[in-house]
This record gives sequence, structure tokens and C-alpha cells, in this order.
Amino acid sequence: MVNRDELTQATRWMIADHLAKERLLVLNDFSEEYVIKETFYMKYGKRMIDIIVSIVALLVTLPINLIIGVITFFDVGFPILFSQERVGKNGKVFRIIKFRNMRNTVDGSGELLPARKRVTKWGNFVRKTSLDELLNFICVLKGDMSIIGPRPLVPQYMSRYSRKHLLRYAVKPGLECPPRDFKSKIRTWNDQFDNDVWYVQHLCLKTDIKMVFNLIRFTLDRKNADVRSAVERGDFIGYSEDGRAISLREVPDEYIEKVMDETEGRGTAKEVEVAAS
Repeated sequence: MVNRDELTQATRWMIADHLAKERLLVLNDFSEEYVIKETFYMKYGKRMIDIIVSIVALLVTLPINLIIGVITFFDVGFPILFSQERVGKNGKVFRIIKFRNMRNTVDGSGELLPARKRVTKWGNFVRKTSLDELLNFICVLKGDMSIIGPRPLVPQYMSRYSRKHLLRYAVKPGLECPPRDFKSKIRTWNDQFDNDVWYVQHLCLKTDIKMVFNLIRFTLDRKNADVRSAVERGDFIGYSEDGRAISLREVPDEYIEKVMDETEGRGTAKEVEVAAS
């Protein structure tokens, strides 16, 4: 059985590349074309609301952010903030700023330990309460993000999306995109991406009002808060044979072993070629 926790990032990314080459072409061939037309609300109304809400939110949460900053310093040390690249509307890359909630603990080979082993008790608390999202109002004010929209993800995922799921980049990313149906739970990458695509296809003032109410209920619901704070879902790695977006934990052992064997074989062939020259 493959121990996924021991796989290096390079190996994980190689598995993702193999999945993309083998499955994306087929998925896209059976995917319909999607066209999103920008309405007045999408272009102007939503932005006006974002500016007003983000200014008020930043002023109101300033004392809270100062307290979080002090606690973070004593929890994980300096620096208390981290900056990371994320992908926004139409694939534009921007940077988000958050309070740190993980230690930079590495293993014997210098690789960062899995997230669940690095997140602190305080980190789990701020994740459950969404306090780690407060600084993102800065990105909303700047225009990189919106209040409601698909959550911004890392650039490394861009080459892995199907045509359907790339639709999530037709709008600005948001602080949160809660479930359109409160009874449903967003627990997998596939749940999240399908919910994002539904939002983009139905974006209007009425939808945003509905999603704000869902967001409040989603945040206050304890079960959803526990899911929000979980760090075991892992990276989005690609698609299963039946077209579901999956993490590394959902990739069969046989497939991982096959990729590793192929990689090892190519490495051996390259060594022989270099030695012969």
C-alpha cells in the first residue's frame, strides 16, 4: 500500500500531470461549451457592493485583527503573516495575505510535513470561525476578490481543470461560495467545483442575496465549521475515470505505483544515456 504522506511534492505533481494527459482530453470532448455573458450587475453592481462592504468590514474588524496578530505571534512566531499566489478572474494571478496558522515543520529530507501535522490548536480555531479570512477584505477592496464567489486556489491547479470547472474563473473569486442548497455539504473537490460552476451560471443580485444568507447559516453550523477547518482533504490532483475531481487520497495505489515505476524507468534510461556519452 502506498504511503501518500511520504510522497514528495515533485512526485505528487507528476501524478497530477499524468492524470491531466490521460483524462482531460476525454473529459473535454464530452463537455458542452459554456458561455457567460456579463450583466450590468456582474460588471458594476457587484463591485459597488464589494467596495462598501469591504471598507466597513475592515474598519469594524481592525481591533479583532490586532488581537489575532498578537496571539499568532505567540502561537507560531514571526512572521505572523504569509502571502501566497492565487488565481483570480480570467486566470489573473494575485496575492492573498493571511495570518499564519501552521508551523513550518519539515521532515528529515527538508520537505514540509503534511498540513494536518503543522496546523496549531489556535490555527484550527481560526479556521473553524473563519477568522483567518478577515484580511481578505483587503483583496476585495483592491478588486482582486469579491464577497461571494469561488474560493481562490493556487496556480499549480490551472493545468488540471476540465473545461467545465475552468468556468469558475469567469468571475472574481470570493471569500466563500457556500452551498446553494443548505442541506448539501461541500466535502470534496468535486462538490466544491460543481457548486462554483452553478454559482457562475446563475450569478445575479438574487443569487448573491441567497448565498449571503446561506453563508451565515453555513458559518454558524457546527458540522460545516468542522469541515471548513479540516486540512486532510489534500491537494486537487485531477479526475477519476468517471470524471470526478479528486485528491491524491482518491487515486488508486496501482496508478501511483505505475507512475512511479515509469518515472524511475525514465530516470534509469537517462543515467545510462549520460554515462554512454
